[in-house]
Amino acid sequence: MAKEPIDQSIERVAAALRSGNLSAVELAESAIASHGQHGQRLHAYRAFDSESARRAARTADERLQRGDAPPFCGIPVSVKDLYGVSGFDTFAGSARALPAPWTQDAWLVARLREQGAVIMGKTHTVEFAYGAIGTNPHWGAPRNPWDADVHRITGGSSSGAGVSLWEGSALLALGSDTGGSIRIPAAMTGTVGHKITHARWSVEGVVPLSTTLDTVGGLTRTVEDAIYFFGSLDPEWGDPQQLRLQLATLPAAGLRVAMPTCTIWDDCQTDIADVLHGAIGRLGAAGWGVGAVDGTLLDEAQHLYMNGGIAGAECMAFLKRDLPEWIDILDPIVGSRLAHAPELGGDQYRSSVARRAQLMSRTEALFAEADVLALPASMATPAPLAELADLDAYGAANVTALRPTCPASMLGLCAITLPVGLDASGMPVGLQFVAPRGHDEALLGAALAVERALGPATDLLGRPPGL
Repeated sequence: MAKEPIDQSIERVAAALRSGNLSAVELAESAIASHGQHGQRLHAYRAFDSESARRAARTADERLQRGDAPPFCGIPVSVKDLYGVSGFDTFAGSARALPAPWTQDAWLVARLREQGAVIMGKTHTVEFAYGAIGTNPHWGAPRNPWDADVHRITGGSSSGAGVSLWEGSALLALGSDTGGSIRIPAAMTGTVGHKITHARWSVEGVVPLSTTLDTVGGLTRTVEDAIYFFGSLDPEWGDPQQLRLQLATLPAAGLRVAMPTCTIWDDCQTDIADVLHGAIGRLGAAGWGVGAVDGTLLDEAQHLYMNGGIAGAECMAFLKRDLPEWIDILDPIVGSRLAHAPELGGDQYRSSVARRAQLMSRTEALFAEADVLALPASMATPAPLAELADLDAYGAANVTALRPTCPASMLGLCAITLPVGLDASGMPVGLQFVAPRGHDEALLGAALAVERALGPATDLLGRPPGL
């Protein structure tokens, strides 16, 4: 291939593998070499296994030589250390390996293995996914590659996922999203993160945070890659070409985007808001319908997520039932926050679940005159890690990180973030699109239209200076 795999779409890499112009072993060795070059500094992985990757690549080459070439055959993939993966311990960001059942392939990992994907290793996560900025005292925090001098946060809880993509050790990074844990790190690292509609994909084999809100999915370098991933793995499709054909029938212009009037936009950092307004303005100039909608419902959903205690109650109930010995060894920041979670089934929890149902019943009005809503994916520049050691500073940063993404989760909507520029500090700015429940295909089509209008991350942003 003329370019390194990091600069190619997954579809082009897969085509090169099928044609024999590239072998899975060559691709794996390239990924291993990239990790060797950047891994120690960027710290994306809790565990990286070069030998198991080489074995998987050799098996993939045997399949490719037989003409057995599913979409992800030979493609390097990183996996958040919340997923069960055969051959790897699962720590879920904690100080101790979880019991044996969590070493079996999760549903999404198994589907990728069936297609011949090459698992490179397990990326860092916030402990039990209970945090949005990406820190972890047990294992250390990955380094955001967009600052060559200062160790800045990557966002969480899928904190190592986006870093693994820029590092070049994976072309797909599996993550999970409860209140923003795919979208937040995608926004902070200049990658693409798709929160799939809740319950569309099985969370079997993934350590739970909130059964009410948890979703699985991935981070990719481009929207095109996100479409390839979704089309390849979604049970309704199983073929990225069929999904691509459907998306081709959607209008590239004339889409309607609404900017909600809400505190998320009001409180967004000025230089980030300027980049986002500029991107939306360019969409309007390209023929999109750009309007406004009352976003009070989003503010109500955000308040419920932050104060209702649904995720905390469900996480604590899981720990008490399945991992009681882990409670006393929790990171103090995570432990102190979970200690204040309401009881599962108690009055506050039941009231919050009922309130959520009420809010979800009102979502249709958000899309009465819009195909998608436009929001920031991150409201502030990723902070230097050194500034977040204090519990109060951590808490404030955590709330700021969750505010723009948690409403879509609480309301049962699907959402995606993609990079559209750099802020005044040279850090990525993510534009978040939100669509109705079950409209993942239309959401991906709208994001693809943006990427084609504005350019993918490597064209729009360049390469991170920290690489």
